[in-house]
Amino acid sequence: MGRHSLPDEYGTDAVGPRTRGRTVAIATALVLVVAGGTALAARSGLLSFGGACDGTVHLDVVASPDVVPALRDAADLARKKHLTSDGQCLDTRVQAGDSYKVADSLRKGGKSTAQYEAWVPDSSLWIQRAGLGENATPVTAMGNIASSPIGISMVPSAAKSMGWPAKKYTWAQLTGAAMEGDKLRLGTADPARSATGLLALTQLGASTKKSGSGDDTQAAAMAKALSQRTTDSDGQLTDTLARDSSGTEQGNPRRNQALILSEQSSFRYNATAGDKDGLELFYPKDGSPQLDYPFALVDEGTESTDERRAAIRLMTLLGEDAGLRILDKHGFRTDDEEPSDALVAGAGGRSPQPYATSDSEPPTDKELQETLGMWTITVQSARITVVVDASASMANYVPGRNQSRMEVTKASMLQALATFTPEDEIGLWEFATLLDGNRDYRKLVPTERLGDRKGGGTQRDKLSEAFSGLQPVPGGATGLYDTTLAAYEEATSSYRSGKFNALVVVTDGANQDVGSISRSSLVSRLQDLADPQHPVPLIAIAVGPDADKDEVEQIAGATGGSGHQVSDPAQIHAVILKAIVEAGAKG
Repeated sequence: MGRHSLPDEYGTDAVGPRTRGRTVAIATALVLVVAGGTALAARSGLLSFGGACDGTVHLDVVASPDVVPALRDAADLARKKHLTSDGQCLDTRVQAGDSYKVADSLRKGGKSTAQYEAWVPDSSLWIQRAGLGENATPVTAMGNIASSPIGISMVPSAAKSMGWPAKKYTWAQLTGAAMEGDKLRLGTADPARSATGLLALTQLGASTKKSGSGDDTQAAAMAKALSQRTTDSDGQLTDTLARDSSGTEQGNPRRNQALILSEQSSFRYNATAGDKDGLELFYPKDGSPQLDYPFALVDEGTESTDERRAAIRLMTLLGEDAGLRILDKHGFRTDDEEPSDALVAGAGGRSPQPYATSDSEPPTDKELQETLGMWTITVQSARITVVVDASASMANYVPGRNQSRMEVTKASMLQALATFTPEDEIGLWEFATLLDGNRDYRKLVPTERLGDRKGGGTQRDKLSEAFSGLQPVPGGATGLYDTTLAAYEEATSSYRSGKFNALVVVTDGANQDVGSISRSSLVSRLQDLADPQHPVPLIAIAVGPDADKDEVEQIAGATGGSGHQVSDPAQIHAVILKAIVEAGAKG
């Protein structure tokens, strides 16, 4: 297909923002700053569109690498045309920073070595992540400056074999093709570090469930296949493509034939690749998640009024005609409702691919968290022993449900089990008091590989049967402390390098074994056993109103793990995945 050349000029006129999809958010930003006094400045003309400079206000911006060239062009235009804020000319310096790295820095409470007043990540999910830390640096999202849908780009030979552009696929169908031997080698950026990768993987999971042809196990298997062809960042991904159309390059098993990419990334690649080696872009028919490029103020309370107003002025420039042309030139969408045909063609899209259809519903925070959890355990493989409370109180009914705590717990555990792959090692204990002689616990299934054959079935089959067979012990109390110590001693002594090792303990009550080790002694022993070089985080989950959240937090914290409390056992599955992600983030 023909590629469209890039426009030579953006234009230099500076008019007010248009009332179109993307710029509405920018206009909203001006409303949001009323409380800070900036609206008064806008009404009085202090945020002028040009003229003589009474001085210079310096503004530092850190941005996702893909949007940096556009922001630098906008900064250069502002300097060239003497764009002013409060009568002062803008001197904007834009530096590149991977969004996940900036988010982690802000979450820990620091901007970075080089200070900056504004941040433009490629997705709003990074702003959410940046705010998760207790001492997180405040980040104020002001609106979105652009967007870019995510699809699957292919080298021409692969696209032709898949029926591009006439044939349409769902995410599950496209990704499934990559699992059929060497038919389609598909690469992605690490979903733990890439919004593109994470949003696509989340959409893939939803697509698999919606099609009715798969479940969490199939989604995990697809994630496992993707993990074999993953790069650390988006910027490295296109380097994995065949260098040319020769049979040697196309047949190289280390070279990818398809990539999960944003439309803008495909556009940027094609701008230099030319017609022969350019990518063709599939837009999955069940929806393309979007990168939304939020513009955010960083630690707004410490910024001067001049800096704050200068940041807003730069943002409004990006919503004016000149700014929109800059963004369009670099392959970003500035109108969600009417995408540029030239932009789509430049990215490798062509009708009847559904590039103009509305994107799917944005994933919820819970869905993103569960996807990250699945990815963590899929990529690294896991070795996890699960210890479940079988005391008599597990027979109590869950409020609002016609089921006992144990019944709901079992269902949630079976749901979690489905997300693990055959390479993962999972085991099961139960505990109450005096279940096995003088011991409060009983080992039901040893911690072994789920894919291993066990008689007529697999370890997964054996575990499913054991989870389903869990029953509250009549008269049994909660022997939490001795059980936790014994389970942690075994988990640390059987540590497996190269896997995510963890111990999961689920209890609905505080320790009731008066003859057990004390809490302080347990914490001390756990601290002695914990080895930062061979981490085995304890994930302790307190279920229901009788459980002691402070207790599980203190016990789990001694190992570098985490304690959680849920009101409904149905939440256990999501909590386990969330805890796995948190533990993985700690290294």
